[in-house]
Amino acid sequence: MTDVLSAAAPPTAPPAAPQTPDPAPERRVRLRAFTLDGAFALLGSAGGALALAWLLYERILPLSGALGFWLLWYLLFLSFYAAATALVWGRRAVADRVVAAVMVSAGLLIVFVILDQIGYTVFRGSPALRHSNFFTQTMALTGPLDPLTSGGVLHAMVGSVEQMGIATALAVPLGLLAALFMAEIGGRMARPVRSLIEAMTSLPEIIAGLFIYALVLLTFGQRPSGFAAALALTVMMIPFVARSSEVMLRLVPNNLREASYALGASQWRTTWTVVLPTARSGLTTAVVLGMARAIGETAPVLLTAGSSPFMNANPFHGNQISLPLFIYEYVRHPQTADVQRAFGAALVLIAVVLLLFTVARVLGGKSPGELTRRQRRRIARDLRAAATHTPVPEGTAHASA
Repeated sequence: MTDVLSAAAPPTAPPAAPQTPDPAPERRVRLRAFTLDGAFALLGSAGGALALAWLLYERILPLSGALGFWLLWYLLFLSFYAAATALVWGRRAVADRVVAAVMVSAGLLIVFVILDQIGYTVFRGSPALRHSNFFTQTMALTGPLDPLTSGGVLHAMVGSVEQMGIATALAVPLGLLAALFMAEIGGRMARPVRSLIEAMTSLPEIIAGLFIYALVLLTFGQRPSGFAAALALTVMMIPFVARSSEVMLRLVPNNLREASYALGASQWRTTWTVVLPTARSGLTTAVVLGMARAIGETAPVLLTAGSSPFMNANPFHGNQISLPLFIYEYVRHPQTADVQRAFGAALVLIAVVLLLFTVARVLGGKSPGELTRRQRRRIARDLRAAATHTPVPEGTAHASA
């Protein structure tokens, strides 16, 4: 009877597990969070260092000079800041905050120096930029005593554009091929080529001008021209483009190469369709760095291009002046108008460099591996074509029948 009752009784539910309180939501740790303690420590250290530096300079020590004063203030500021943070945080936090203060102050100093140089150039060259003839005329009919309403830098702008265009057309393919050889092909010759490129990177700019001067002008008997200047700029650009491009190519993950090889692609096909598109933004930056390296150089152009106040749009014949050479020549003149023209040309050169970096940002600003609009359209077209020609599965055909 007991067995019957036990079989008829409903099964008892297992005991419920004890309920645990919900864990507290995770708090995201912000490494650079702004706190009042950190702000007070920073401001207090700066103020205390300023007061102590003034006391040492003006009342105790026989010191003078603005540079020494601010250098002493900076050292005192770092000492006070380390002591103030040590009262609140641990040893590791003190080191982190002191190093962060050094890095931020170094960055601010660099920005200040750049803005100071640009501001001084604008101040000295703005009188020349106010006249439209500065961009539309040459110095062919302008004398040393003529005002700023006469003459301009049109011939120097044309010379710089042509010389940089030729140098870029020659240096970029050679530099990229050298980078592909060192990063993708390798072999026994990769190390000597890399050593040669690194040695060329550290050479002074005047060496490139002397090399083209001795090879093209003296050996082959050619006259100074814009093409000779472009060759000197090419010699300067090749090692920078090759070295920077090699670094960018080595940043491409090997998984992409292995996936391409697994699909049956050859090495050149993998390099052309996988490696180069992935490193597109970095390669564009490398090219712009090489152009920025060469566009402002004066020594190679001074030895190979010659100087001329006339317009010469043919880089293969006759002297052809450029913006760096124009600045070098006219900034040494005693006339105020010529010095203002030189600083105006410097502003034009700065604007050209900023334009190059803007174009590089637009062309290569995408993330590594991000597809372009044309590639996305092609992939979408291929998917639609594959969808229209997909055969119907056998089971679906029987079911429909």
